[in-house]
Amino acid sequence: MPLEPIRILGKIAGVIVGGFVIINVVSSAAIGAFQFTVEEKRKKTGLACRACRGKGFYICKLCKGNATIKWSPLYDPVCINPCLCPTCDGYRVQRCLNCIGKEYC
Repeated sequence: MPLEPIRILGKIAGVIVGGFVIINVVSSAAIGAFQFTVEEKRKKTGLACRACRGKGFYICKLCKGNATIKWSPLYDPVCINPCLCPTCDGYRVQRCLNCIGKEYC
């Protein structure tokens, strides 16, 4: 008989924890659905981004589409090393900073 109170406490704890998990899952799904609807509404009514012309990307401004930059650790360089562009990581395009790649403002 001494195990009966422990079983009751275990069941109560399980119900409470299960309730928190269910509330968390349902609220996350509701927030996600709300954000999706708001984003879809913005797409319909938003204007195309002028900076990227509605593409979400444009040619990298640091390397100007070359994928490499000239770099030297010295102020007055004796030799200049070509290095991978840190802005576009060599892809030659960067995400639009005006619309953050969403293609509309």
